[in-house]
Amino acid sequence: MMKTLFNTSAHLGTFSQYAVTFAMAAFAIALLLNLYRLIRGPSTTDRILALDTAYINMLAMTLLLGIASASSVFFEAALVIAMLGFIGTVVMAKFLDRGDIVQ
Repeated sequence: MMKTLFNTSAHLGTFSQYAVTFAMAAFAIALLLNLYRLIRGPSTTDRILALDTAYINMLAMTLLLGIASASSVFFEAALVIAMLGFIGTVVMAKFLDRGDIVQ
């Protein structure tokens, strides 16, 4: 049987363990592609969207870690990541649109 993440007790079935591992790998690859777009993006808008998508990928990876380790701490961390990602995207879009954050 496949070892679970963090070597915790096996609370997931074999198929679920493989699904979580595959999803983690897929989101890690997506995060690397986001970082590439963040660095090489031709415009500032592309960079803002890449950062927003990176937040979403990190949120998904945090949730998958919570599922794999059966810990509620990861779900609370995912809420914080979601709030910071939303606020950061709104602030960056407002700055890009108006040139100033505070009116």
